[in-house]
Amino acid sequence: MSSFTISDSTTFTITHAKHMAAKVSGDLKRMQRFYGYPSDTQIADYETEIVELLKAGYMGTLTVGFLRDDKWIEPTLRYTARDLAGMAANDDDPGRIRPGLDVNGSTFYNYLTRSSAWHALTVAEQDAFERRMPFPRVGKTEPSVNGYLIDDRVYSAGGRALNRASVKAYS
Repeated sequence: MSSFTISDSTTFTITHAKHMAAKVSGDLKRMQRFYGYPSDTQIADYETEIVELLKAGYMGTLTVGFLRDDKWIEPTLRYTARDLAGMAANDDDPGRIRPGLDVNGSTFYNYLTRSSAWHALTVAEQDAFERRMPFPRVGKTEPSVNGYLIDDRVYSAGGRALNRASVKAYS
């Protein structure tokens, strides 16, 4: 009788992080085309931040979109980082940002949450990491959603994924 063992190990690299961040940039570029925001500079800054957060394992969620009356409205996207723990996931193409939605009277905004790995760092380690980021993050209350979130895309590489959800208004 013979037996064998198969072992599969994936190391998450900067290349994997850049691959996933580029998908987010594609979404944001499409949002820019339809709604004028975010700017090219902001898109580049989000991409830099996402790469660093993913590589370090510190990203929780990033919500990017429009606020009206302190609530997220369409078109807003939320990206949630997760470890695939050996499971497979889709690696969808970016896109499907709805054109022609009413963003009058709204403000373009973003909100970041961090993972438990981030919260396990010392304050000095968090400060050192923050100094490398393209823009400062300050503690604010997370806005609520005017409607609901629907999962619509998954971007994955190297054993990790970003699940994308879009805000949808109640009909």
